[in-house]
Amino acid sequence: MREGTARMIPLLANAIEAHGGLSRWNAHRRLTATIVTGGDLWALKGLDQDQDPRTMRIDLHRQWASLEPFAKPGQRTEFNPDRIAIVTADGRIVAERKNPRASFARHDMRTHWDPLHRAYFNGYALWTYLTTPFLLAMDGFEVREIAPWREGAEIWRGLRASFPAAIASHSLEQDFYFGSDMLIRRHDYRVEIAGHFPATQYASDPVTIGGITTPTRRRIYLRDDDLMPMRDALMVSIDLSDVRFD
Repeated sequence: MREGTARMIPLLANAIEAHGGLSRWNAHRRLTATIVTGGDLWALKGLDQDQDPRTMRIDLHRQWASLEPFAKPGQRTEFNPDRIAIVTADGRIVAERKNPRASFARHDMRTHWDPLHRAYFNGYALWTYLTTPFLLAMDGFEVREIAPWREGAEIWRGLRASFPAAIASHSLEQDFYFGSDMLIRRHDYRVEIAGHFPATQYASDPVTIGGITTPTRRRIYLRDDDLMPMRDALMVSIDLSDVRFD
C-alpha cells in the first residue's frame, strides 16, 4: 500500500515533510527497532510484563508486524489485520487466530487476554505508532484539521483522521497533534477492543534515521472527559532504541 497526495491537507503535508517526507519514506520497506514496554494495562489484562528488550519489525506499506521473542525464546508473532499467529523460528505455528478482531467482542478494560489477544494488540498498535504520520496519506484515510491543543505554553495543531476499514487500529477516529516544528506530540483515541476506554499518548525524544524522524518515547494515559490525561493512570509505556530501516 503506497501513499498518495491527492487529498492531503496542508497540515498533514507539513507534518509528513517535517518527519522526512514521502519520498524518503517510500524509499524504505521495513523498520526494525528494539522495544521495552511497561504500564498498568498488562496487569488489568491478567498478563505479566517484564522489562526485557524485544525486537519489533513492521512493513511500512502494508499492515504487517512481528515481535520476538514472544512468550518464550524462539517464538515470534506474525500480525496482519485478518490473522494473528505465534510461530517458531523455523515457521511452525504454535497458535493462530483468523479474524482476530472478533475475539474481543464484549471485552472491557479488565477482561483478561490470552496470548493471541496480546499479540494482536501489539501488532496493530505498534504498526500504527511507527508509521505515523505517513500512514495518514494512504488511500482510504480521511483527514481534517481540528481545534488545537494547548500544552503549557505551547499550541499543538490538531488533525482528526478517519481510518479505513481495512486498517486495524484502536478506533475509527483518532486525533493527532503536532508542535510548532510539525513533529508529532500527542495522539488521542479510544481502545475499542478493551471497552472503548479513552487514551492519550505523548510522543517525545525523536531520532532521525535514514532521513525519517520518529519518537522513541511514548507514554499512554487514561483520558478524562475534558481531554486531560490522567497522569496517575499510565496504561502503557514504550521505549524504542536501535531504530533502523531494512
